[in-house]
Amino acid sequence: MKQKTIKSLTKRFKATKKGKLLKRKAGQNHLNSKESGKTTRSKRNDWIVAKDSTKNILRLIK
Repeated sequence: MKQKTIKSLTKRFKATKKGKLLKRKAGQNHLNSKESGKTTRSKRNDWIVAKDSTKNILRLIK
């Protein structure tokens, strides 16, 4: 029997065609004015999930 997809993970992660996982960097919703411009710019980019976690998360997404 197939395991149910975990909907919270499908909203947080995006799988690329090559099998990598993209995730949004944490801490960019509010209270960003006190941070430096460098951290603000770095949070705009998506984060690539580590390979050891990717296999488990992909199994839960599909």
